[in-house]
Amino acid sequence: MKNVRELALEALINVEKKQAYSNLLINNYLESGKLNKKDSGLFTEIVYGTIQRTMTLDYYLAPFIVKQKKLEDWVKVLLRLTLYQMLYLDKVPARAAIFEAVEIAKKKGHKGVASVVNGVLRSIQRQGVPDLEKMKDDVDRISIATSHPRWMVEKWIAEYGVENTERMCEMNLVPPSQTARVNTAKATVEEVIAMLRAQGFDVDKGEVAQESIVSNKGNLAYSNAFKNGFITIQDESSMLVARALGAEPGQTVYDSCAAPGGKTTHIAEMMKGTGTVISTDLHDHKVKLIKEQADRLDLSNIEVKAMDSRKAQEAFQKEMFDKILVDAPCSGFGVIRRKPDLKYTKTMQDVKQLATIQSAILDEVAPLVKKGGTLVYSTCTIDKEENTEVVKAFLENHEDFEIDMSINELVPQKIQTYIQDGMLQLLPHYYGTDGFFIVRLKRQV
Repeated sequence: MKNVRELALEALINVEKKQAYSNLLINNYLESGKLNKKDSGLFTEIVYGTIQRTMTLDYYLAPFIVKQKKLEDWVKVLLRLTLYQMLYLDKVPARAAIFEAVEIAKKKGHKGVASVVNGVLRSIQRQGVPDLEKMKDDVDRISIATSHPRWMVEKWIAEYGVENTERMCEMNLVPPSQTARVNTAKATVEEVIAMLRAQGFDVDKGEVAQESIVSNKGNLAYSNAFKNGFITIQDESSMLVARALGAEPGQTVYDSCAAPGGKTTHIAEMMKGTGTVISTDLHDHKVKLIKEQADRLDLSNIEVKAMDSRKAQEAFQKEMFDKILVDAPCSGFGVIRRKPDLKYTKTMQDVKQLATIQSAILDEVAPLVKKGGTLVYSTCTIDKEENTEVVKAFLENHEDFEIDMSINELVPQKIQTYIQDGMLQLLPHYYGTDGFFIVRLKRQV
């Protein structure tokens, strides 16, 4: 039976070699029964933490392994995850972490490998690591200290300035808290908080969205409230999208990139079970997720189908919908805290490609909005190329649409300061939510 650090090593190798998504992979390990409750916390901490800080750890390791001609990949990963524990985990004594690493090296390699691992880690323990604050160049310093690729840091500094970029990158290293949205079609926020507390969960009202609950301790996905359709696990910034759309009872709404269904179900709840929300996504298995959520929440006003929203005009008539949501596929730079491997796998080219897809979806669905109707465009990224620039290009090509300033009245007052020219951009360090972009567009009559 492998111990927690051997499993962490195995998981990290899988993320690196197979480009497996860390969040899905960690869930698979946690559900596999290979870890007890005590170990699953340490496992998650080591795997996520090591991925989040890979560039920093490699920078610290570099001078100590420069003489090792050919270190196998797994040995590098083992050094990385052990150094992570030595530097960032107060609860783990350095000597225990080193001892475990040497034992794994003996088991997986041979005596020679074990002695290299021991030598490198003990040298770092003796000599310490350099102070990154002394780095003169802002881009280098932020990039190495927060493990974000240099091109990304440069781009964000150009878009948001040094201070915002640094705080955002630092926030991306902090694990997100779990939040849930109350199904207001079934109960009030206060009723659900009472329900959760009675079951032993430590919860409070959320800070940003009016129907949100934040969990201080305990996974809300295991609560009776979740099972019985009173809550949906969703980030607070994501809850603002349906609010900005402002769907009303009896309307016909299209959610064009809808999986796994968080926003679709929120829209349906706001419509109090009336009207219709047509919800599409590209893949069958993802559409199944939307249906499962709708059933769990007892929402009968949702219709789902698998299709490419870039061909929406083949399926729907012009001016058929009161409101349309395009929560577009994006780089996901607003959710790096949840998916830390994103920052190493995405490239500048991906951003450009995604902006093309985003524009294509908007162009396709625009004629389906009724005159006087609403089109909301949102993404979980903070990249201007995918946000403000996509909106600007859309408005140039569609003179019958304009930015609808009434977004101010639809979102909570405390976030209105982050609306500029009718476009809301939340960065992760503002409230500790995901980074999100939302704009409300109106089709003129």
